[in-house]
Amino acid sequence: MTESQGRRVSRTEETAEGAGPFTTRLTWRLRDGGTAVWESRPARKRGLLTLRAAGESQSRTRGADSVSMRRLRRLNTIAAGAFVIGGGLFVSGAAVAQFGTGGATGAWIYFLGGLFFNTGGYASLLQVINAPRQDSRIGALSARRWRWWSYEPGRIDWLSTFLLFAGTLVFGINLLGSLMQGLTVRQANALIWSPDLIGCTLFLVSGHLALVEVCHGRPGIRAHDLGWWIVAVNQLGSALFLASALADFTRPATGSVVNIDIANWGTLAGALCFCVGGVLQFYERP
Repeated sequence: MTESQGRRVSRTEETAEGAGPFTTRLTWRLRDGGTAVWESRPARKRGLLTLRAAGESQSRTRGADSVSMRRLRRLNTIAAGAFVIGGGLFVSGAAVAQFGTGGATGAWIYFLGGLFFNTGGYASLLQVINAPRQDSRIGALSARRWRWWSYEPGRIDWLSTFLLFAGTLVFGINLLGSLMQGLTVRQANALIWSPDLIGCTLFLVSGHLALVEVCHGRPGIRAHDLGWWIVAVNQLGSALFLASALADFTRPATGSVVNIDIANWGTLAGALCFCVGGVLQFYERP
């Protein structure tokens, strides 16, 4: 089937791939003998479907409709830019905390960075919610009406981005707590350290699901896949954030942090990873 053909063709069989209850790649055979392949990340990030005509060895990609492409491109730019700016602010905040006077200045820098992380997380979720869906009848991706919210836990891309967004919101509690003065050790651990640890854990789970999505099962290395590099770099950043959070625990007995250097350097390096991931994401667009 060529792109110029408008006639309907029905699928005769399909093969699903993924992990557990999640489908990340779906291949179906069209009535004319060709095949169509839908992959979760390319479809929601680039709006692409892979087609191969009967008797041909070379496959080609078909883009979604213009409305879907504009949506995906706009949301990708917002998400990528937000993570670059947010990551940059976190790098600055960590540098101030490590080399400067820290205090309120560093806390406000972190807080502003957190707002950009919130924006990036929500834009990523919107990209999933409004991604075009496969139409098996015509071997194409079809647009859906715009939505600001959906509940689709059976989709791995929705679950991954939802946990990412939830993690940024939990980080907001941590960042607000950092602006408060005169907290006791117990209050600091409850309002600052605990949300930080929870947010980092949500980031890690989100990243693992993203790796499963891009690898179509057990996480592995996909060195020639830009999407894999974005996910892998962000997952490294999440691991560094977690190490930073663990080191930032305040001992009740002494009132001192476990290791302030690891806390600051872990945050700085993790934020830098998200900056790099955001820059790479600019190139993963329709």
